[in-house]
Formats: sequence, structure tokens, C-alpha cells
Amino acid sequence: MEISEFDHHTPIEGTTFFDGEMAMKGYALNKMCYSFNAAEARAEYLADPEAYFDKFKLNDEQKQACRNKNVLEMIAAGGNIYYLAKFAGIFKMNMQDIGAQQTGMSVEEFKEKLLRAGD
Repeated sequence: MEISEFDHHTPIEGTTFFDGEMAMKGYALNKMCYSFNAAEARAEYLADPEAYFDKFKLNDEQKQACRNKNVLEMIAAGGNIYYLAKFAGIFKMNMQDIGAQQTGMSVEEFKEKLLRAGD
């Protein structure tokens, strides 16, 4: 298949397509999450999340997704998983926690699924 034949917007069930439009939509959210590379930024966020949302000009959808600590909602709001991992780390969420959210399973169910897949 030649690249020109590839439909870049063919949806994959259960995923959100991240393209230029989504990058623009999520710019503020991703910029905020990138700031969490600095310990001072993480502390500032934890001290007053609402003020931190306003500092980065998050929209209502992005703010609510962050309040919910729901990575899937943040992706739908334009978040990039690489930046969102910084956000998840603040709350001691790991990739199994995120995988569980993505599959609609509990963390224990998701871990068991991973173990079964390794057989």
C-alpha cells in the first residue's frame, strides 16, 4: 500500500485520532502537563489546581477531565498521552492505571489481562 492510499482519518475503535486539529485543541492542556517536569510546578498545581488551570487557560472540558483524573477524557480534550503521563504521575498513576481506564476495566482486571496475554 502506498502512503498516498492511506486514509489518515480512518478511526480505530476506542481511540481518539491525534492530528494537528487535536494538537491545537489540546495546546493549553499539553503545555500545563509539560510544566510538571518541574517539581515547583507540581507543588503549585497540588496547592491550587483551579488557579493552575486558569494560569494555563484550560477550557471547561479540559478542567473537568483533570478534576476527574480521567486520561481518556483528557485525550478527548486534546491531550497527548506523552504529556498526560506527567499529569498521571502526580497522582501516582502508572501505565496499568491508564490502561485500565482505556479498557473500562478495574486495575486488577487489567493486570490479569496482561498476565493472561503473556502466556
